[in-house]
Amino acid sequence: MPPPTPPRPRGLPVPDLVAQTIRTALSRVLDPEIRKPITELDMVGDVSVSSDGLATVGVKLTIVGCPAADTIERDVRDATAAVPGVSDVVVDVSVMTRTERAALTEKLRGGRAKRGMQFGADSLTRVVAVTSGKGGVGKSTLTANLAVALARRGLAVGIVDADVYGFSIPGLVGLVDASGASVKPTQVDDMILPPVAHGVKVISIGMFVDDTSTAVAWRGPMLHRTIEQFLTDVYFGDLDVLLLDLPPGTGDVAISVGQLLPHAEVLVVTTPQPAAADVAERSGLVARQTGQKLLGVVENMAGLAQPDGSVLQLFGEGGGAETARRLSAGQDEAVPLLASVPLSMGLREGGDSGTPIVLSDPGDPAARVIDDLAAALMVRPRGLAGRKLGLSVG
Repeated sequence: MPPPTPPRPRGLPVPDLVAQTIRTALSRVLDPEIRKPITELDMVGDVSVSSDGLATVGVKLTIVGCPAADTIERDVRDATAAVPGVSDVVVDVSVMTRTERAALTEKLRGGRAKRGMQFGADSLTRVVAVTSGKGGVGKSTLTANLAVALARRGLAVGIVDADVYGFSIPGLVGLVDASGASVKPTQVDDMILPPVAHGVKVISIGMFVDDTSTAVAWRGPMLHRTIEQFLTDVYFGDLDVLLLDLPPGTGDVAISVGQLLPHAEVLVVTTPQPAAADVAERSGLVARQTGQKLLGVVENMAGLAQPDGSVLQLFGEGGGAETARRLSAGQDEAVPLLASVPLSMGLREGGDSGTPIVLSDPGDPAARVIDDLAAALMVRPRGLAGRKLGLSVG
């Protein structure tokens, strides 16, 4: 039985009432890249309804060739068709004028006409840099899975793939096309909209090169400028957590992140091999020297469970605990060993397929440990205590 028709306000024609209802319905349609209602983004133009129920909806895309165009048009059509009194839908697609785009970017920046640092000390976004003393310890795989695990728990999450030389985050989260090339971000004037995978907004230098085999050979100033641009020009919106996948070691990028985000917290990733504690300790010490707080140590590639219940320690054991012990020495606050992630075929396979194991097989031992780590990181909520609000007394 169809729902009763709401009473019509005196003097308001039925088609106009239906048009108002359509606008209300469109407020629930989100732009897939910006993740805000299209009505709030001024992307809805004229809405009209004929006497026989034909609804015509104007939609203004941000740019020509907008990659989200098909999704937006489909969602607008579905939302409009579901409104009582609509018999058919025509979606009239156009593109914003330069003035409209400028107004949009200013609105997204909170009224600031020019770009600036989004994640300063007064930001409510929790910034976590994931680092390691050397490569090959699974730092990027951990970052990708941790981000998705946090997003599954309802948080707004972003990743900056700051490993400029060894970028791998796009592939790990499935932001690649059939040829293996990274999905390109959308650019609206001087604002970059990061692609979204599994609910996580992602930016990587891999999205700006021709193909994944391209070698990035840059010196310090170019690296610093790239990281700075990711933190200023890329529109992440209101994030709960921003993860940075740093390159291994103590080079230019680690120093630049320390300068740009001195309030960031740092996760140090190492392996169970005791000798790995030496190099892992160094990456933690550099973070501490730039004023960042060491959040804890994550030991990756721990024991491999066997069918008989025994555990095969392929890479030894104790490296994570030793790294935490060394980084705690002489400090007022101990640096904890937060997690020990076991070896897992599924974890590796998820990285190859672009579907993190926390999604594809949440019951896997490695997935459970990473999800527990995500839960531990959520213990401290965002808050206003000790932060500047940017208010002034008139």
